[in-house]
Amino acid sequence: MLKKGDYKWHAVYVKSRAEKRSFEDIVSKGIDAYLPLKISKKKWSDRIKVVEEPLIRGYLFVKVSNREYVKVLQASGVVAYVSFGGKRAEIPEKQIQDLRVFLEELNDAVQVTNENLTKGEKVKVLSGPLEGMEGEISEIKGRKRIGMRFESLGCSVFADVSIELVEKVESIK
Repeated sequence: MLKKGDYKWHAVYVKSRAEKRSFEDIVSKGIDAYLPLKISKKKWSDRIKVVEEPLIRGYLFVKVSNREYVKVLQASGVVAYVSFGGKRAEIPEKQIQDLRVFLEELNDAVQVTNENLTKGEKVKVLSGPLEGMEGEISEIKGRKRIGMRFESLGCSVFADVSIELVEKVESIK
């Protein structure tokens, strides 16, 4: 019998524009999956429409044990697991939870960048909807933002947070 600790979050690559279909197929197989979606407005010549788009194009997250490993690869549109050195990259549970909070609380202000945020100071949010979250401060386009790094994906997710609402910390867990 598998223990709860045997299940780990992993990122998978999916075909272009297949994120939602792949997510639905994985969930239909009884696998825990997460597809972070961002609400955005699309403008056509005659109207503006609100749509949900994947926050990180080409990726979705699955929580699996070794038993479900192949089931995920058999899902529609799934290309491969994100891996480094031949080993599937594990995503810490806290990062998935923090990403969910980012999207629930600040959906329209959340952006994704592949820009390296390592030059910023490591901080913890003291109050507000992101209280307790840790990240890095970065100057991006002249605006101060808190960045939450996902090192295993090589990208960062960030949102506007007042500089007065953060305190410096020694390290991020």
